[in-house]
Amino acid sequence: MPGTGHPLSTTQLLIFGLVAAAFTNIYITQPVLPVIAHEFGVDAAGASLTVSATVLGIAISNLLFGSLGDRYPLRPLILAGAAMVAFAGVLAALTESFSLLVVARFAQGLFIPALTTCVAAYLANSLPVARLNVAMGAYVSATVVGGLGGRLLGGFLHPPLHWRYAFVSAAVLLIIATLAAARWLPGVRARPHHAEGALNFRALLVSWPVLRMFIVGFGAFWVFSATFNFLPFYMSEPPISASTNLITFLYTAYLIGAVMGPLSGRLANRIGSGPTLVAGALLFGVSLAGLLVPSLPVLVIALLGSCAGFFATHAAASGALNSRLTSSRGRGNALYILFYYSGGAVGITASGYAWRHGGWLAVLGLNAVVLSIPLVVGLYEMRASRDVAK
Repeated sequence: MPGTGHPLSTTQLLIFGLVAAAFTNIYITQPVLPVIAHEFGVDAAGASLTVSATVLGIAISNLLFGSLGDRYPLRPLILAGAAMVAFAGVLAALTESFSLLVVARFAQGLFIPALTTCVAAYLANSLPVARLNVAMGAYVSATVVGGLGGRLLGGFLHPPLHWRYAFVSAAVLLIIATLAAARWLPGVRARPHHAEGALNFRALLVSWPVLRMFIVGFGAFWVFSATFNFLPFYMSEPPISASTNLITFLYTAYLIGAVMGPLSGRLANRIGSGPTLVAGALLFGVSLAGLLVPSLPVLVIALLGSCAGFFATHAAASGALNSRLTSSRGRGNALYILFYYSGGAVGITASGYAWRHGGWLAVLGLNAVVLSIPLVVGLYEMRASRDVAK
C-alpha cells in the first residue's frame, strides 16, 4: 500500500470498514421486502424496486466515478459520496411515499461507487500485480460483510416493522468509517499515478480478455441478486412459512463469501482463473437445484453453496481483470461494476416477471440458464490457457 509509517493491518482495516459500510446500504430492504410490500400496498415486484433502484443507480454512475478515481485523490471522492449516501438514507427512513423511497434508494446507488469503485482503483493502483488476486479477494470479503450487515440491520437487529431505523444506523456507520479512512489511509490525498498507455472505455470494451471478465460479472450477479431478492417471498409462503427473523438469519450464509473471496484469489493464482470460474459456476448451479427442495436443512446447505459458488466466481473474475490491466484500473473496475450491477438490476427485474408468471421455479429456471455465462467463459479461459502453453 502507498505511504510509510502505516501498518498494513491498519490500512486493510480502514479499507475493509469503508467498503463494508458502503455495502451495508445496498441490501438493507431485502429481508423486509414482504413488510414493505404490505406497508406501502405494492406487490413483490414493486417492493423489489427498493433494491433494484439502488443497483441501477450504481450501474449508471460507475463510469463517472471510475474516471474520477483515475484522475483525483481518493479523499474528496469518499467524503462527498458518503455525505450523499447518508443523506439519502435518512430521507428513505423518513418518507411515507413509496415513490420517494425508491428515488432515495436510487440516489444512494448513484453515490455508492464513490466509496467502492474508487476504492477498488486505489487498491489496484497501490499494489503489485502479484498481490492483486488476494487483495481483490479481500475487497470482495468486505462487500460480503457489508451486504450481510445491511440485511441484518434491515430484518434482524432492528425489528422488521422498524426497518426505517436501519437506514439511520447504516448512515452513522458509513460516516464514521469514511471519516476514519479520510484521516488515516496512506496516500489518500495524492493523485493516482498515471501509467503509460492509459486506455479509454472503448479500448477496454474491445479488449476480449478484459471484456469476458465483465461478462462474467454480469451473469454471476444476475443470478445471485435475483435468487436472494425473491428468496424471502418463497420462504415466507407455505410450505415453509418462515418468519422474517428466520429468513434474515439464513442470510448469514452470506458470510461464507468472506472466506471464499481471498480463497478464490489464492486458488486462481495456483490453478488459473478458468478452472476457478468453472468450479464456482458448477457449485452455484448445483446449489440452485437444492433451493427447489422445500426443506429447511436442505435450503441452508443450498444457500451456503450458492454463496460459495458466487463469491468464488466473482473474486476470480475481479482478480483476473485487475491482473490484466496495467493502466486505467479505475475505468476497468468501473466497467466491471457497471456490467456487474447491470446484471443485478436486469436479473431482479426479469425475475420479477418470472415470479409473477411461474413463481420460484420460474425464477430459478431463468437463473440457471444465465449461469451458463460464467461457466462458458471459464471453459474458454481454460482452453485459451492451454493454447498459450503449447
